[in-house]
Amino acid sequence: MSRLNKELGLLQGVGLLSTSLLGTGIFVVPALAATAAGTASLWAWLILIGLVLPVAFTFAQLGKRFPHAGGAPHLIGRAFGARLERLIAFLFLAVLPVGLPAALNIATGFWQAVLPVGKGEALLIQFVTLGAMLLLGQRPARASGLVQGLIALAIIGTVALVWWVADLPLASQPLLPSIEGSWHLIPTALGVMFWCFVGIEAFTHLGEEFKHPQRDFPLALLLGVLLAGLVYWAFSVAVLSFHVYGDVHSDAASLPRLMQLLLGEQARWLVALIGYLACFASMNVYVQGFARLIWSLADEGKLPSPLARLNRHGVPARALLVVVLICCLCASLAAVLQLSVDDLIRYANGNFVVVYLLSMAAGWVLLRGVWRWLAGFSTLLCSLVLLALGSEALYALGLLALFAALDYGLGRRAAVLASHD
Repeated sequence: MSRLNKELGLLQGVGLLSTSLLGTGIFVVPALAATAAGTASLWAWLILIGLVLPVAFTFAQLGKRFPHAGGAPHLIGRAFGARLERLIAFLFLAVLPVGLPAALNIATGFWQAVLPVGKGEALLIQFVTLGAMLLLGQRPARASGLVQGLIALAIIGTVALVWWVADLPLASQPLLPSIEGSWHLIPTALGVMFWCFVGIEAFTHLGEEFKHPQRDFPLALLLGVLLAGLVYWAFSVAVLSFHVYGDVHSDAASLPRLMQLLLGEQARWLVALIGYLACFASMNVYVQGFARLIWSLADEGKLPSPLARLNRHGVPARALLVVVLICCLCASLAAVLQLSVDDLIRYANGNFVVVYLLSMAAGWVLLRGVWRWLAGFSTLLCSLVLLALGSEALYALGLLALFAALDYGLGRRAAVLASHD
């Protein structure tokens, strides 16, 4: 029986996941991929979707069979025990100090492109953004689903507007160009593009709130992945057609440059609004997912019981408040320490891959038949990605070792105290 209100339907689920995956990536990553691989990046998107689908199918089957607000840590715990569940839960929460400030900085950057925003004003915008997520999160989950569905339509509409005004596809830019002699560029592009599909693990925390999780959760996950992949590919066609890529500065400003070319200077405000909303949607899924993870741990007696209380709408309002306050603190520290977005994202990447890797390994243990073999293939894929990260994975692996040592020490201390009693 679900401990939370069953509020989400199929379309709301698709809106939540697709906006989470699109997020900030839709306006930056296609240009980064084009810089890395040129026209071969169009093939790289199709290859990436094919590689991500096994992971998505595995998460879909796990979420269908074990819908739970604990999300990926709960699935890992079912497969490997309570201790690893605790460790992965804290590793996932450790994304907060680095991942959310990075996303907040990117979101603020869209307003800095049209307004004279200083450091103080930028931090205020970030606090207001978090406040909006706090207010939205007080409502039932379907409210977030509705808002994010509208944002998804705005993102898709922006890409469609670009295609319509530019009269794409152009004869000079084939939709699937010849890739002869460019295969060696594909791995580099895939390394950049993989992060567009980080967000599936946060979506699993909402599985307990679907009206029909066995039917709608896997469909929402798979349709959300396919929709996001199609939008990324479509925007990549536009980026390549108008050559708005080539270096760090061009890549970061690919959408503003493209819209200015097509619609003139007045398009800057449209870019700022759509870009900010895309960032907001991506962050909102994570913030709401973190809140449900904390609530689930408290509800099971693994965190202080006051965090397990629900408000009158049946949502974990107290846990959400804790998450938002932590985000405010981390955003303030990132501003004081002047940490760059690149640094923050690099540290967060390893955490996500470790969570994905152990979730796929949990699928190998928990699933049967063809789904088990698919989970095994996904485990291998995530292992290769972790190896490809190299030193960037040390933040996650170091945190995991630290949490394991603390958990072991606390367990030994509790055993000693119990023996004295």
